[in-house]
Amino acid sequence: MKAGTEITNILIQTRNLRKYFPIKAGLLGRAGTFVRAIDDVSFSMNAGETLGLVGESGCGKTTLGRVILRLIEPDSGEMYYEGRNLLELSREEMRKMRGEMQIVFQDPYSSLNPRMTIKNIVGEPFIVHQSMSRSDVRERVLELLRIVGLDEQHLNRYPHEFSGGQRQRIAIARALALKPKLIVLDEPTSSLDVSVQAQMLNMLMDLQKWLSLTYLFISHNLSVVKHISSRIAVMYVGKIVEIADSKELFHNPLHPYAEALLSAILTPDAGARKERIILTGEVPSPSEPPSGCRFHPRCAYRMSKCAEAEPSIEDVDDGHYVACFLRSGSAASETAA
Repeated sequence: MKAGTEITNILIQTRNLRKYFPIKAGLLGRAGTFVRAIDDVSFSMNAGETLGLVGESGCGKTTLGRVILRLIEPDSGEMYYEGRNLLELSREEMRKMRGEMQIVFQDPYSSLNPRMTIKNIVGEPFIVHQSMSRSDVRERVLELLRIVGLDEQHLNRYPHEFSGGQRQRIAIARALALKPKLIVLDEPTSSLDVSVQAQMLNMLMDLQKWLSLTYLFISHNLSVVKHISSRIAVMYVGKIVEIADSKELFHNPLHPYAEALLSAILTPDAGARKERIILTGEVPSPSEPPSGCRFHPRCAYRMSKCAEAEPSIEDVDDGHYVACFLRSGSAASETAA
């Protein structure tokens, strides 16, 4: 679904999600410090949209995607799927829910069992979650393969006999098996050639239209995210710092970090190029984040309060959310440092 389409039905909502990973230290392996992979993250996803999730490597994008599916349990916070609290579900209830919430991993080479044929890989969800005859499973698998651009001749082959793009198509077919509503796409095109990436993105957009899918699209490639996303969320060291409609974010980024990210995008139109913003300093460690706003040590617009207090993410312009004192009314009278 293209950016700008109005959607009001909330499928996923999170509130104050946290996930810290302990760093073992000492002879007894006691937890010393913690990696704050995701820290107080709140956002929502509408049914039928694609929410792009971008940020530098190690900012917590993949962890957030897996926490939403409860592949990793959060330490605190709330998660709702169609109004139902996912964290209150038992293991058996969550197992039944998994048919509606699927994931496609980044590496198609390691996400498929090399000892299983494609028929068995794509058919496995039917064996685990549904009671179907072998002939019915075969027909359903064949239908899924055709949806992703493969056919009957591929049924009895093994993963090593396919290219990277074909393997990712197989992974997508497996994710579609139980007719999910939500699919987390974790860097699904990053390991593919550029020409294959374009084919994959177009296929994903077609599948979304045909099957009424909702995507959380995790990527560090801003051009790819712009092409496929309805809205975009920007992460920095475990926190979401900006969320906006895709076109709005690229036209008018409000957070200094998002502004710097977007300035790095290459464009074939020389007249449309923006001045590149070069960030100073290093990305802080998620185990020892700076006080206040986590971006303030690298920010050209920082104010004294940025090192003292942490800005909350606020709606500053009709669905454009940003966590930055520069954009809040209380900061208007303060002079930049």
